[in-house]
Amino acid sequence: MTTMTETSARFREFKMPDVGEGLTEAEILKWFVQPGDTVTDGQVVCEVETAKAAVELPIPFDGVVHELRFPEGTTVDVGEVIIAVDVAPGSDDAPAAETAPAVVQQPVEEAEPEAPKGRQPVLVGYGVAESSTKRRARRGAGVPGPAAAAVQAEINGHGAKAAESRPLAKPPVRKLAKDLGIDLATVTPTGEGGVITREDVHAAAAPAPAEAPVRTEVSAEVPAPAVASSPAPAGRETRIPVKGVRKAIAQAMVGSAFTAPHVTEFVTVDVTRTMKLVAELREDKDMAGVRVNPLLIIAKALLVAIRRNPAVNAAWDEASQEIVQKHYVNLGIAAATPRGLIVPNIKDAHDMTLPQLGEALGELVSTAREGRTSPAAMAGGTVTITNVGVFGVDTGTPILNSGESAILAIGTIKPQPWVHKGKVKPRQVTTLALSFDHRLVDGELGSKVLADVAAILEQPKRLITWG
Repeated sequence: MTTMTETSARFREFKMPDVGEGLTEAEILKWFVQPGDTVTDGQVVCEVETAKAAVELPIPFDGVVHELRFPEGTTVDVGEVIIAVDVAPGSDDAPAAETAPAVVQQPVEEAEPEAPKGRQPVLVGYGVAESSTKRRARRGAGVPGPAAAAVQAEINGHGAKAAESRPLAKPPVRKLAKDLGIDLATVTPTGEGGVITREDVHAAAAPAPAEAPVRTEVSAEVPAPAVASSPAPAGRETRIPVKGVRKAIAQAMVGSAFTAPHVTEFVTVDVTRTMKLVAELREDKDMAGVRVNPLLIIAKALLVAIRRNPAVNAAWDEASQEIVQKHYVNLGIAAATPRGLIVPNIKDAHDMTLPQLGEALGELVSTAREGRTSPAAMAGGTVTITNVGVFGVDTGTPILNSGESAILAIGTIKPQPWVHKGKVKPRQVTTLALSFDHRLVDGELGSKVLADVAAILEQPKRLITWG
């Protein structure tokens, strides 16, 4: 399906793209343009939320916005026209342009033209890598003169003057700052090109370092940002529509829980040596610039355990009644974001060195915090790690990510009395929980995997002898 049509030589219409991945609809979260605004080929005109992630939608031609077919908050089916653009403003052979309403109008008969060659209109995270791979980091970088200012203005506000005077920040970051009562003009930007990130806003809202408690939990989940307190809502109930990511989460969890027979096993382990290794790696020059935390070692331990027990890395094909053995590991990391739980994964994590794995984890967490994880990054996972310890929880019984064979939950790491070398001493201890699909993984195999992970965390030198 093409995503644009022509209603005349002057007006062109842009449809909600078919993003694949089994998705058939998307909700329009925010328009970055209004009727009368000038747009350029490749400029992001709106942000939409599919059942998997929030993504940006670039328009594939130049012109002046004539009409927005749907208001923000509307769920639109794939293939429906969402915006009409006047590609020949001021033309004498067409009726004069007029300010278009923001409500739906009946579209005229459409003729499907041949899709343009080379670059195609796609959602960020899908389709032609050339047009989507680094769009957010490079937006406006290759557009000369006034066009660059216009594109940058769409990020920060309305109009070139606003782009010059307002701090650089993306719309979700602006909303976060507003919720937290932070003036963006007082925030020091750390993003590329002087763009303010979510981390910058949180840093500006954080209390003085002396007041911050010391935490030893594993940093795996990405907690949703805090919002300012608000008065209790009137009435006894509040109804919240289930849609987008939350709807997909519900469907996936129900499907997994009632399709795959879950078994969960637990082990409590002394990770004192792992915590010492983390501290040493943070001082290692070979790990400079890499985010080193316990999650990195736990992830590597799980990868080694899978290498030693490859049968755990599989999937159940119900249609063909086959077990599909995976010879690669796409390692999922569960992340709690403002839009709900998502599970992006690190492709081919089994082939990565420790520094490479650390860099990949850092990028995954950063992208999730900004709400910019692409649907492609959440597809094709084989096993997952979820960290409930970051919330101060000791353990849990995690539900499998749909289509995967196992998920490892990490509890909080905290000092506990432990028998060490015949004496009771305070040691850093955590509890691990491994849930697995009993159609694929029997008790013996699941126990071996969990025991291997625990053994590595207790004696990290096994990463060398076993890895």
